[in-house]
Amino acid sequence: MREIAVLDQNTIDKIAAGEVVERPASVVKELVENAIDAGATAITVEIKEGGISFIRVTDNGNGIPREQVRLAFLRHATSKIQKVEDLLQISSLGFRGEALSSISAVSQMEVITKTPEDMIGVRYVIEGGREKSLEEIGAPNGTTMLVRNLFFNTPARAKFLKTAMTEAGYVSAYMEQLALSHQDISFKYMVNGQMRLHSSGNSNLKDVIYGIYGRDITRELLEVRFEQPGILIEGFIGKPVISRGNRNFENYYINGRYVKSKILMKAIEEAYKPYMMQHKYPFVCLQYNISGDEIDVNVHPTKMEVRFQNQGAVYNATYDMITQALAGREMIPQVDLESRKEKREEQKEEKKNRERISAPEPFEKGFRKRTEEFQKRQRPENPAAPYPVPEQIREERAPYGREEPVKKEEAAVPVGLHLAAVYPAAPEAAPLKTHEESGINEEQEISAKENIPISPAKEEKGPAPQQMELFDDRLLSKKARARHRIIGQLFETYWLVEYDNKFYIIDQHAAHEKVLYERFMKEFETREVTTQMVSPPQVISLNLQEDMLLKTHMEVFQRFGFEISEFGGREYSIHGVPANIYGISVQDLFVEILDSLENENTRQPLDIIAGRIATAACKAAVKGNNTLSFEEADQLIDELLGLENPYHCPHGRPTIISMTRYELEKKFKRIV
Repeated sequence: MREIAVLDQNTIDKIAAGEVVERPASVVKELVENAIDAGATAITVEIKEGGISFIRVTDNGNGIPREQVRLAFLRHATSKIQKVEDLLQISSLGFRGEALSSISAVSQMEVITKTPEDMIGVRYVIEGGREKSLEEIGAPNGTTMLVRNLFFNTPARAKFLKTAMTEAGYVSAYMEQLALSHQDISFKYMVNGQMRLHSSGNSNLKDVIYGIYGRDITRELLEVRFEQPGILIEGFIGKPVISRGNRNFENYYINGRYVKSKILMKAIEEAYKPYMMQHKYPFVCLQYNISGDEIDVNVHPTKMEVRFQNQGAVYNATYDMITQALAGREMIPQVDLESRKEKREEQKEEKKNRERISAPEPFEKGFRKRTEEFQKRQRPENPAAPYPVPEQIREERAPYGREEPVKKEEAAVPVGLHLAAVYPAAPEAAPLKTHEESGINEEQEISAKENIPISPAKEEKGPAPQQMELFDDRLLSKKARARHRIIGQLFETYWLVEYDNKFYIIDQHAAHEKVLYERFMKEFETREVTTQMVSPPQVISLNLQEDMLLKTHMEVFQRFGFEISEFGGREYSIHGVPANIYGISVQDLFVEILDSLENENTRQPLDIIAGRIATAACKAAVKGNNTLSFEEADQLIDELLGLENPYHCPHGRPTIISMTRYELEKKFKRIV
């Protein structure tokens, strides 16, 4: 039986360090908060290799007096509080006196500091909690903290760190929060020698938001303010048009401290509930000034959690302020009426010194929803017999507008540019097939190419491009096709099918979703994902964390058909997207994928992106109350029945329900 023993100080320090120092971002947080508490108006943060090998925080604050430098690194040594009553009126970000002691216990640390009253500065070196040197040195007013080789003496902790890029992402996310919560301080943030963030410190919150989130977010903001005894709330909230698939845009600060609070989160989301879709979250940047005796920040070592003495008052103040702001504004999204020509000229000017991207030729707005007729094609079971075709074919692809019919003489004319990857044409001449063009809304154009007849005599070098039809005959089951019979359509949504001794009811929307989903997954598995070009290219602004996330997974995006190039700073130009994606804007799809990559850390990036793109492709599916012709329904049902698992759509809803002849005859009392 082991005896009870008191741990040595070195072990105690390392255990305590585990509560405060989880990763490089924790070190940056503690050091920057110390700089803010020291009255700094300019703070520079530099990291290398994600902060694992090098962190430097420089400020112009009050500095540390020479005789107190050693004392600052002792456990529970602090200048923020003196007695227990001070915990009830905490106005500083730090107060525990654990940060420097914990950091120095698991790293090689160097401090250079000077107060305005001293003529010369001090350099102090401490490694693994052991003092190495203390000497005088010339230095400007303020403090510089250097942290090298984090967890060098605790390899068990080091092995749990992520990649350098991921760790840098955590630091970047925290630096953004610091800039938003202290807009009166000028922050500089550098990663591997490159400037990633620079705030002016002009006390203008909107300028900071613009620098971090870009103009698209900033122009959709509403300024808010609420004041009552004991609480002041001010900042900006986003219009409902700004929404994300995670809560990363929900930023709120209490007395300058970035916190997470279920009370505030619920108040914000409940206020937005009438305006937002499910599983979408708003943009807010709110700063709370609350009397110190009304809150308790001494809850967790990271000080990320707070308790409110009067939760109801804080909840109601937040909810009422946001509700009133949203109710008093017109929330109809405004359409950008800037002409395409002006947009192109603006983008050409911005990319004057960059490599130009060849854009496809524009073609008519909207895709053609109806065609006058299909050319005749042959039935698979009887090549000699012509296959009847409808006069018109309809397919709804929201949100694109009304389309124009295709003129017969235009049917064989190629429009726009090729898809980046194409299917090889058959060696023999094929009959002409019209195909609905990709959708074009007011803000973007996507190039496409019609199928054109190819004959051996005129065949050019290289494979000729062909595009998939609405339903791919190669995936159909001929046996199933020969045995099922379409009876009709019910409520313009459900198709009635007789097959053997069963009666099937097929939901056309769920069935089409399943067909499109399986088609995309097959293309991905066989590495045949195609790209369609976007004209003009869509320019998107990212924050620091999203920027690093994209760079980490850029190769994966390219595998899925995205063509992305840097546009300067943290802006990127998207000029190619996966083909057959309709009903969702390029920017929305891209942002949804980034959100998924950030949230779902347990899944592989390939699986995450594949799932998101496949789900987006499902939005091209025909909707209920959209009449299909018998020929269209026949092709849809053929392809559905040819799938390995045709029974449920990607969202889990059934595509088919059935009733046997026996059950039907029992209902009519033919069988008793």
